[in-house]
Amino acid sequence: MSSTDTAKSVDDLLQDLIARGYQFVHPRDAKGAVIAVVGVRAHDAVIDVVRLNAEDDVVATRIPGDEDDVLAPRTVLWRTAGEAAPVLDELLALPDDAAAPSDDSSGRGGCWVPTGTGRSTWLAAS
Repeated sequence: MSSTDTAKSVDDLLQDLIARGYQFVHPRDAKGAVIAVVGVRAHDAVIDVVRLNAEDDVVATRIPGDEDDVLAPRTVLWRTAGEAAPVLDELLALPDDAAAPSDDSSGRGGCWVPTGTGRSTWLAAS
């Protein structure tokens, strides 16, 4: 049996993210075409974000919970990029306990994610 026989598909990995509490939005261009699929999970004092531009162009980040723009953060705590399956595997492997809030952090209840020109949606923390 090869490693590809046991590897999860991208669809399976996306389902794992949804089961973990990720919420997905689909930002669109001015003509209404989907430009990416963006998954966001706000938890503890951090926000985990994955942006799928194409199956071979995926970026995942962990950012502080107080970032104003999750798609263009000022501070990045962790980042990986590449093809979908390995990036999603790495994102799913991130420990939640490493994201424990510091004593001076009150945490956040979620974050705003841009969904199109002049539009955003609120994603509540899980």
